Amino acid sequence: MLCLIYCFLLLNFPKEVRAGLYEYDRSRWSKTQRLFRVIAVLLILVIFFLIILTPLKIGSIVFIPGIILFGLGLAGFITALFNFKNTPLDQPATRGLYRISRHPQALMLFITGCGICIAIGSWPALLLQIIAALFRRSRTLAEEKACLEQYGDSYRDYMKRVPRYFLFF
Repeated sequence: MLCLIYCFLLLNFPKEVRAGLYEYDRSRWSKTQRLFRVIAVLLILVIFFLIILTPLKIGSIVFIPGIILFGLGLAGFITALFNFKNTPLDQPATRGLYRISRHPQALMLFITGCGICIAIGSWPALLLQIIAALFRRSRTLAEEKACLEQYGDSYRDYMKRVPRYFLFF
């Protein structure tokens, strides 16, 4: 469901906004950053298959909290996408959820993933979700470096005011 919503939204966003989300310079990434990105993608694929292959446990005690977490993450992710979309192309995204996290899309995808893993009661998938997030951190650092190069002091000031992942600087 998340993939369908995401694809639908992206198809309706201007080309320049989609480019801002994905088409940034990765040529300066280190070999370690490239390797960590591949590992994170592979882990996400494993998580995806674990989620598909695990039956829903609707009567389970963890189902409702997991669905609530999934819903909150999904709503936050959609909000963060629109916050990004509504930011002028020559400025860093600093409005909406970007006021409380420099990476709200990544944070909300993590929350969404954790929510669905909890809802289906797949503790191995939840553990892999957490490990994948650790590997994705190198991408986050590379994105911040690219933003510093692109936006300069305005992004540096933003980094001083807003934590990377909501509560954690």
